[in-house]
Amino acid sequence: MHCAQYDAGTCRSCQWLERPYAQQLDDKQQHLQHLLADRPVGQWLPPVAGPQQAFRNKAKMVVSGSVERPLLGMLHRDGTPVDLSDCPLYPDSFAPVFAVLKHFIARAGLTPYNVARKRGELKFILLTESTLDGGLMLRFVLRSEAKLTQLRAALPWLQQQLPQLRVISVNLQPVHMAILEGETEIMLTPQEALAEQFNQVPLYLRPRSFFQTNPQVAAALYATARRWVAELSVKGMWDLFCGVGGFGLHCATPEMALTGIEISAEAIACARRSAQELGLPQVDFQALDSTRFATGEAQTPDLVLVNPPRRGIGAELCDYLSRMAPPAILYSSCNAESMARDLARLPDYRCEKVQLFDMFPHTAHYEVLVLLVRQPAS
Repeated sequence: MHCAQYDAGTCRSCQWLERPYAQQLDDKQQHLQHLLADRPVGQWLPPVAGPQQAFRNKAKMVVSGSVERPLLGMLHRDGTPVDLSDCPLYPDSFAPVFAVLKHFIARAGLTPYNVARKRGELKFILLTESTLDGGLMLRFVLRSEAKLTQLRAALPWLQQQLPQLRVISVNLQPVHMAILEGETEIMLTPQEALAEQFNQVPLYLRPRSFFQTNPQVAAALYATARRWVAELSVKGMWDLFCGVGGFGLHCATPEMALTGIEISAEAIACARRSAQELGLPQVDFQALDSTRFATGEAQTPDLVLVNPPRRGIGAELCDYLSRMAPPAILYSSCNAESMARDLARLPDYRCEKVQLFDMFPHTAHYEVLVLLVRQPAS
């Protein structure tokens, strides 16, 4: 992948860009194997890779510059802005959208926030594209409601220029810190969720619900989880840290009792909508803390699927899973180092299958899926 910003030294987010891609995959696989070197693995499956560029479905752009000439991209630590509208990680469809948004910022008088001076209103623009139909979700992150009336007044022009916009909202983030979003979300369109679909499974994304940024590899990850679960005799399953339900909805069958748990109420609303469309009568999604839910339940499911944030599931949940002793655990991780620490806390489980999914080409990051099967007591 060629990147003019990388060559110029203005953006080095893709730290591994100069490594051949085959070498990137090999380095990641070796890193994962090193982390699990102390545990026997039944089957190492080959890494799953996708496109090396234009694979991101989401852009998180810092807004800087002036209201007349806004820049969309990032800020260096010294405050120097870099416009990333032409970043090759984004699909070709994003560049013309960014161009229109720059005109809209000027038209609506949305003054970019100046970090050093602590002045201005528009902090970030967050853009998500659906692979289902090219629909877009657009979020403006503002410091306050001061420019909200102006934004609303100019919105019809923007919708006319970009008819693919389905969901538009304003997020209020008043704190002078490097925090992407605040607690308040103001919807500007009647439609509040962006429709997506992976492997014929309908999914919905609301403004504050998490979703993978690499759709092609994410679809392969979900399909793999479904295949592995189908090979087991699973009548009851928990999907912890379930997000919008991608894993659970792929794995569930009409005969299976599935409980999905996620702290985000918005994500749970999306998961419930998908389950209803799929006609899954025994699926129950709840907006709760995953660890608190699990440690408060007495019934043991056949399989527990965990897809935690980068910190992993932690000692408390690991200890409880060890005591609860489900026959199988399916662990999806975006941080293999925290996952390795968690697996060390689950000594009664063996790694039946391990597979790496390269969600983040040109960086050291990757996803991994591990099937853990409880070993019989000796």
